[in-house]
Amino acid sequence: MGLLKNIVNGNEREIARLRRRVQRINDLESKYESMSDEELQGMTLQFRERLANGEKLDNLLYDAFAVTREAAKRVLGMRHFDVQLMGGIVLHEGRVAEMRTGEGKTLVATLPSYLNGLSGKGVHVVTVNDYLARRDAEQMGQIHRFLGLTVGLNIHDMNHAEKKAAYSADITYGTNNEFGFDYLRDNMVMSVQEMVQRELNFAIVDEVDSILIDEARTPLIISGPGDKSADLYFRTDIFVRSLKPDDYEIDEKMRTANLTESGMHKAERFFQVKNLFDPEHVTLMHHITQALKAHGLMHRDKDYVVMGDEIVIVDEFTGRLMQGRRYSEGLHQAIEAKEGVKVQNESKTLATITLQNYFRMYNKLSGMTGTAKTEEKELTEIYGMDVVTIPTNRPTIRRDMSDVIYKTEMAKFKAVVEEIVRRHEKGQPVLVGTTSIDKSEIISHLLTQRGIKHQVLNAKHHEKEAEIIAQAGQRGTVTIATNMAGRGTDILLGEGVQELGGLHIIGTERHESRRIDNQLRGRSGRQGDPGSSQFFLSLEDDLLRLFGSDNIKRWMDRMGLEEDVPIEHKMLTNAMERAQKKVEGNNYDVRKHVLRYDDVMNKQREVIYKQRRQILETDNLRPIVEGMGKDLIEHMLDVYCSTEQVPEDWDLQALLHYAEHHFLKPQQISEEELRHKDREEIFQVLYQTFLSNYDEREQELGAFLRELERIVVLRTVDSKWMDHIDAMDQFRQGVHLRSYGQADPLVIYQREGFEMFEAMIHSIEEEIVLYVFKSTVATAPQNLPIQEAVPIQGG
Repeated sequence: MGLLKNIVNGNEREIARLRRRVQRINDLESKYESMSDEELQGMTLQFRERLANGEKLDNLLYDAFAVTREAAKRVLGMRHFDVQLMGGIVLHEGRVAEMRTGEGKTLVATLPSYLNGLSGKGVHVVTVNDYLARRDAEQMGQIHRFLGLTVGLNIHDMNHAEKKAAYSADITYGTNNEFGFDYLRDNMVMSVQEMVQRELNFAIVDEVDSILIDEARTPLIISGPGDKSADLYFRTDIFVRSLKPDDYEIDEKMRTANLTESGMHKAERFFQVKNLFDPEHVTLMHHITQALKAHGLMHRDKDYVVMGDEIVIVDEFTGRLMQGRRYSEGLHQAIEAKEGVKVQNESKTLATITLQNYFRMYNKLSGMTGTAKTEEKELTEIYGMDVVTIPTNRPTIRRDMSDVIYKTEMAKFKAVVEEIVRRHEKGQPVLVGTTSIDKSEIISHLLTQRGIKHQVLNAKHHEKEAEIIAQAGQRGTVTIATNMAGRGTDILLGEGVQELGGLHIIGTERHESRRIDNQLRGRSGRQGDPGSSQFFLSLEDDLLRLFGSDNIKRWMDRMGLEEDVPIEHKMLTNAMERAQKKVEGNNYDVRKHVLRYDDVMNKQREVIYKQRRQILETDNLRPIVEGMGKDLIEHMLDVYCSTEQVPEDWDLQALLHYAEHHFLKPQQISEEELRHKDREEIFQVLYQTFLSNYDEREQELGAFLRELERIVVLRTVDSKWMDHIDAMDQFRQGVHLRSYGQADPLVIYQREGFEMFEAMIHSIEEEIVLYVFKSTVATAPQNLPIQEAVPIQGG
């Protein structure tokens, strides 16, 4: 209790501090109200001059916020509430503002984005989808444009010039994936002019929990075409369909699928192999496992939908379609084979980063959401952001009723429909939240049978999402939505709805994260409106089935309760809370695990991208190639003239053979010349010859050598780096098998990953020196072809 008290008191102290700062902003209101439009707009120039003279942004906060509020009143007819000013201060400080649904978070973001936009270094306002990014850039952008700042929009399918313009603006609205993919694409270009992003200065992440927590397990991957055939996917699919239930085991909790002893024998007969566990059959075994997962763990209209000849992933948190995303490791192809659509070629990873590591690169990061306090530990540990809970503008009067639990899922659905009918008859609007597309369609079917007009909002009908959700508070409306569909869009109550009790929320299943349940509840009771919410559950729901205890089932059986009799009992609610906490803990561990492994890659990625940037920004790469030559000669001497050996045992013949292959001319240096020299002298002979040959190469090719160096260096770095990403990915998947003798797989991955990186750097240097000295140039070298980015869903 003491700890809880401290947390509550800590937040109260924070609110008291913020109130004092808000008072100072309010004191300036009359000053800016009396200004003409021109005078108000002139403040931007004054602020920029003060910054140029060395003042800090913090010193401008009170005036800049007061100016933004005044501009919003004039341009949009909206005046920031005091609580919105508080949220704005928290964001400027690089923290998370937890603000309830309907408190106007979009307007809050205009305050810190104007203040930070004055610096000219760029502010990124990050939202979950293109619709919200466009809406906010158009609507909220009016305030910034009125005050003389430039506003950009960064969404999918924009050309290079549009992207460049978007990023050069003072404030850029866009989606998390687009910002991340642009960063990866920028590190694959062949000239500085092709890059679109500037330094990552300040990001304000809307729905910060969705982007930095729910989506954090999914790496962003840019892929190119691979070279694996689709045939094996169809053959393994046919095999898996022939299996009996006792030939395989599916573990839903661990998301694994494996053959049993009998399944193994059947596989060996079907594929005509002696032993499935022979190393040569690793690929076959991998395909069989993915086919088992496709059939046993991946469900149509829940995990994915079939659209024409395409498999489209459904986001498990929002219920939205994730167009263009693909499951990795061949799982997507296995699902394509299962559904009988064209199997796309497996792809090769060209570049990858997790959202966690992308957003940690910003100089300052902040976020806002209706629900973050339950995830504060993660936001602080991984992103260094604490959470401040901002009070609501008006007290919340929504009634959150106790859960009711039924024995079977069907009994639950019938009860949900009865509840909808009861409330619909008096005209009260109802919003029903479901966890998957197929569940939303079951309820829709039952409502149609009862003649109740309703709207279904799931991934199959996402075009009019915002429009449908905005109407959900009108009298007599019934809306069924998957999870968080329409997030970011306010539900306004229609005429006479307040007297009927406001919007009623029905949850049809507890989500594995309490936060997402709270978000569903938060759709009702905005800005002091009346409202109510209740969850209808069953013992067959995934959460209780997988993580609840068997005691509940036994207890209900002993009570001899009928299927359609609901139970409200503290024991059941507690069991539900325990199950949710258990899953939240598991998910946090998974995300932390992914991040720890990606941190190893991240350090390597930073080195490669930094070097790549230097290469792009340098006109003459000769000093870089000379450095590589130096390293190469050092490495040659370590191999052929080791300090562990006496000079008589040095292999000078092999040393010269290797050097001739890379940068010497035939018989340019003889063994005799090196015979009685020490290591340092041999180094000098080789290095000086390297330099003189470089001079000759320069005379031979003239200015064209500079272009050759650039293309050769970039192509070599890129192709070796892509191979390294693949090798590291395969190593990560198999490293747990190496954790014998109590060795920590992460430590093995870090140590051997570093050795693999060193080997890659040596291989890069070797190849670049070889190409610069030995390539014959007939025509201008071509750039590396890179397939248009294909984002992939991490498996």
